[in-house]
Amino acid sequence: MLDLSIVIVNWNVCDLLRRCLHSILSSGQQPATSIEIIVVDNGSTDGSVEMVRAEFPGVRLIANADNRGFPAANNQGIAAARGRYVLLLNPDTEVVGDALATMVAFADAHPDVGIVGPQLLNPDGSV
Repeated sequence: MLDLSIVIVNWNVCDLLRRCLHSILSSGQQPATSIEIIVVDNGSTDGSVEMVRAEFPGVRLIANADNRGFPAANNQGIAAARGRYVLLLNPDTEVVGDALATMVAFADAHPDVGIVGPQLLNPDGSV
C-alpha cells in the first residue's frame, strides 16, 4: 500500500502546477516513503491537462469537463486515493526538503493524531 496520496485541485494555473509537481518529485523523500500524485483539473483552458499528460505521465489525472468547485474536486481526489494518508495540496505550493517523509513518519509514530500539516513558508522563507 502507498504511504501518501497527494491530491492537487487545479484550475487554470498551469505554470504554478508545473512548479508544484516538480517540487514534489524532487523533494527529499526517504526511499521507504511511497507516494502517488493525483491532479484533479476543474475544466482548465490554459493547457494544464495537456501539460500534466506530457510532462508528468506518472501523475494520476482526473480531468473534469467543467469546474465542479474546490470541495467536490478534493472529494474526487480523495475517493481515487490509494495511500494510507492523504495530503490536500494547493497548486501554488512548493514542497521542500523531506517534508513529505517527515509528515508520514510523524503520522506513523502518533496513531492517535488525526491531522498533520506542514509548516507553510513565504517565498522569502518567513513564516
